[in-house]
Amino acid sequence: MEKCIIEIQNLTKYYGKIKGVEDLSLKLYEGEIFGFIGPNGAGKSTTIRSIMNLINKTSGKVFIEGKEFVKDDIKIKEKIGYLPSEIYLYNDLTVKEMLDYHESFYKKDIHKKRIELVTRFKLDETKKIEDLSLGNLKKLGIILAFVHDPKILILDEPTSGLDPIMQNVFYDLLKEEKAKGKTIFYSTHILSEVSKICDRVGIIKDGKLIKVESMEDLTKKNLTFVTLTSEQLEKIKKDLNVNIISENKNTIKFRNNLTSDELIKKISKYNIDKILIEEFTLEEMFLHYYK
Repeated sequence: MEKCIIEIQNLTKYYGKIKGVEDLSLKLYEGEIFGFIGPNGAGKSTTIRSIMNLINKTSGKVFIEGKEFVKDDIKIKEKIGYLPSEIYLYNDLTVKEMLDYHESFYKKDIHKKRIELVTRFKLDETKKIEDLSLGNLKKLGIILAFVHDPKILILDEPTSGLDPIMQNVFYDLLKEEKAKGKTIFYSTHILSEVSKICDRVGIIKDGKLIKVESMEDLTKKNLTFVTLTSEQLEKIKKDLNVNIISENKNTIKFRNNLTSDELIKKISKYNIDKILIEEFTLEEMFLHYYK
């Protein structure tokens, strides 16, 4: 049986009358990378800040390994590596001074891990934080989140600012952490990332969780585009009751949620001149849920 590591129960956060997130319930399991996707403003960061107790919830609870996570619970905080979408640190410190300061928080020796991560991400420890580019600041944030070998990683838009080479370094790191049994909550609006690394995905829209699915099941969905040319187009449209995307003379393109077998059986009684069946991309699948 899968071990539940994070459980969110009926999380709601309003900013006055403005909804941030509403009645969100979700379970994350040991050893999975869970992709939390939606466009900017959908409620991803509000959810993460509420989980981390960085903002007060309107209602709802968060449990870590069965224990409610409250603001002052140091024991639970030690288990979490958190990377915010925007990183604010002490600008007058050098990278080395910031990492030294961070190391001082932990009773265990994390210096070896620090050296490994600094080398891996090619970060110059002599630079002042105020002089770091967005990409190098994000590298530092990643190191701070991972260096104490946390059991849980909560990452908000982690690759923004990273160049493609460093993104691949980061993906490799995530896969290694997953192999160690870490639980990773990965918030992003970049859909290509989700297909590369995530086991399951949750889609959030206007502060509501509208879909949770395994990547395997999501990509197996019978969602296709069909382009069809026929002299009997009007009869076909009426019979299939299709969601038409475009139409030109005797050709239509439509979204199809039938299996190929079901589709062929339905249209076999008509004279078809041409037919093209194309699979949805992840982006198109996302838009299907977001219409």
